[in-house]
Amino acid sequence: MATNENTTEEEYLIPTSFKAFVLNQDTEGSIQAAVQTLTLDDLPEADVTVQVHYSSVNYKDALACSPNGNIVKQYPFIPGIDASGVVIHSKDDRFQPGQAVLLTGYEFGVTHFGGFSEYIRVPGDWLIPIPKGLSKQVAMTFGTAGLTAALSVERLEKHGIAPDDGKILVTGASGGVGTLAVAMLAKQGYRVTAATGKKEAEALLYALGAEEVISRDSWMPDRPRSLDRQKWAAAVDVCGGDILASTLAAIRYGGAVAASGMTNGGTLPTTVYPFILRGITLYGIDSVYAPQETRMQIWTRIARQWTEIAQTEGFVHTYSLDEVLPLTAGMLQGQSLGRAIIKF
Repeated sequence: MATNENTTEEEYLIPTSFKAFVLNQDTEGSIQAAVQTLTLDDLPEADVTVQVHYSSVNYKDALACSPNGNIVKQYPFIPGIDASGVVIHSKDDRFQPGQAVLLTGYEFGVTHFGGFSEYIRVPGDWLIPIPKGLSKQVAMTFGTAGLTAALSVERLEKHGIAPDDGKILVTGASGGVGTLAVAMLAKQGYRVTAATGKKEAEALLYALGAEEVISRDSWMPDRPRSLDRQKWAAAVDVCGGDILASTLAAIRYGGAVAASGMTNGGTLPTTVYPFILRGITLYGIDSVYAPQETRMQIWTRIARQWTEIAQTEGFVHTYSLDEVLPLTAGMLQGQSLGRAIIKF
């Protein structure tokens, strides 16, 4: 279907059927996943219908495909927390047929049918018009991970962390948020230390701009210390748990940590010492319910400053809807590297 600026509303015909990646649960609790043919009647009611051109595969999507992921509550369900595409029908005056839009966060792909579908129906309040200079494909190279990384970088900037203040640590650096945070910080002139448990990620992290790549285990003590040697001016953490506790203990006086994940656990085994003896600030980063004004500002900045990241060799990998299941399985086993984009 053509999607140029001159396309009229009449050319955006409502499809009689389309393909989607659907999860079902059997009586024994096992998850069955397959690409199925659906109609618009299978989608939830909402104001805006979008033809999806691209989505991306995130760790939360992998959890949604797992019976123990604690993401999906009702079946059948379509996962996918990101999508970009073109509006084909709208009851919301803010959006017109032919308009390029993107969607991340809210309940999309969690309780509301998500982006692993050729068509979606969503509330207009969830949509962002794609800014000038950002393609639908590159928008999904960033997706939820890019929005989260950008919010983290901006939070450190607003804290007053400057490139001359010292090295910035990025934990979980081989994941979606981690790789993009490394690249964004490097583009802004920061000296980035990328910590990862994946030896095979080193070449990509250097290509994205890391000054040094360290093994996660090389600086982690057997148990987190209340205070450690001051190593980094600030950090972006996506791990939580012991890794976040050890990171806080090694931040320089007056520094800050932007934390957005818990792949290493939801508990924080630390003390008040980093906060009251070194004046450390811990910022929580949430991209799921970030205000629309903030989202628009961040996506505009991505379009203006960071689109070149998507051109990094070996960073972006494009797949079809039929390949979602093996991708999510590999992600849960720690086999993913770079960004996985689904092209419709």
